[in-house]
Amino acid sequence: MAPTPDVRPVGDLPDAIGKTAARELSLNGICSLEQVARHSKRSLLAIHGVGPKAIAILGEALAARGLDFDRS
Repeated sequence: MAPTPDVRPVGDLPDAIGKTAARELSLNGICSLEQVARHSKRSLLAIHGVGPKAIAILGEALAARGLDFDRS
């Protein structure tokens, strides 16, 4: 199995989300915390490689910027 390419850094997304989550978010057009805030936790969790750990890290980064996940 080939190693996962490390595309970090991706915009202002925290490196701590992991290389797979960063790559998959980028492939889905999500390259910034502002773009993350346009999505619900549920929709982000549906993206391959984005799990509860990445969601928690993204949530902390969003909160630090006064942002939050979409709740609609």
